[in-house]
Amino acid sequence: MQTPDSIDAVQSMLADTGYVCGRALATVVFLSLKLGRPLFLEGEAGVGKTEIAKALAASLGRKLIRLQCYEGLDASSAVYEWNFPAQMIAIRTAEASGTADRDMLQRELFGPDFLVERPLLEAMRPDANGAPVLLIDELDRTDEPFEAFLLEALSDFQVTIPEMGTITAPEPPIVILTSNRTREVHDALKRRCLYHWVDYPNFDRELEILHARAPEASATLSREIVAFVQRLRTEDIFKKPGVAETIDWAKCLLALDVIDLSPELISDTLGAILKYQDDIQKLQGSEAKRLLDEAKASLEPA
Repeated sequence: MQTPDSIDAVQSMLADTGYVCGRALATVVFLSLKLGRPLFLEGEAGVGKTEIAKALAASLGRKLIRLQCYEGLDASSAVYEWNFPAQMIAIRTAEASGTADRDMLQRELFGPDFLVERPLLEAMRPDANGAPVLLIDELDRTDEPFEAFLLEALSDFQVTIPEMGTITAPEPPIVILTSNRTREVHDALKRRCLYHWVDYPNFDRELEILHARAPEASATLSREIVAFVQRLRTEDIFKKPGVAETIDWAKCLLALDVIDLSPELISDTLGAILKYQDDIQKLQGSEAKRLLDEAKASLEPA
């Protein structure tokens, strides 16, 4: 599928996959596709940063390649490595058969047959369906040396393997980088990207998202769920629930055949929306009732 030719087309294309986004996010996605620039998305966990890469890949019919970042990630783990066990077997087989030519064996051992491609190298390869979507997820978990390497790789869309030379992408991948902002990412990398802060949605937007992702929920239950979560985010808790938690909670309530929220039911299912025991303890009993009352009051006509 060709990339969309307007911002409205981006919104419509993503909506077809169940991803509901505002015009500001659709605009920066459109510009990223149009200009071939990486897109850097920051925001709290669970607001839909990772999902947009999945939605783009699905809607464009492109392959999704995900590099999940973690502390200690280095260039070799992100680009390639050699299949050492297979290399050792090839060496022993050649020695046993008496056909071991050192120069020829070295060329074979460090050739495509023994190369294990990691996400960055995989994203540089040609694809019949078009350039893949490369998701570099939770970049803030890595360190500055990896950022510096990534800066070079994304500038030229090429990587170098000493034994094989430089490999350049025939068509630059669609790059989405995400960060939960547990630390600041260096400005040099941000300057190479288009930037967007993905915030918690307002009531109407979150309700629209819930209708798209959990259509089985009744209109009344959906409104109560969203109103409660929106109210919960204003509380002094360690980790505010994201949209992902809203959707998970709705699905849990549907599995319990819930028609209407109650304080007791909320207390029993808080583990779907809160992930820290201190937060859960704060919302037990009377606090759950208070928030539910406030949420339902907000739904009443003025």
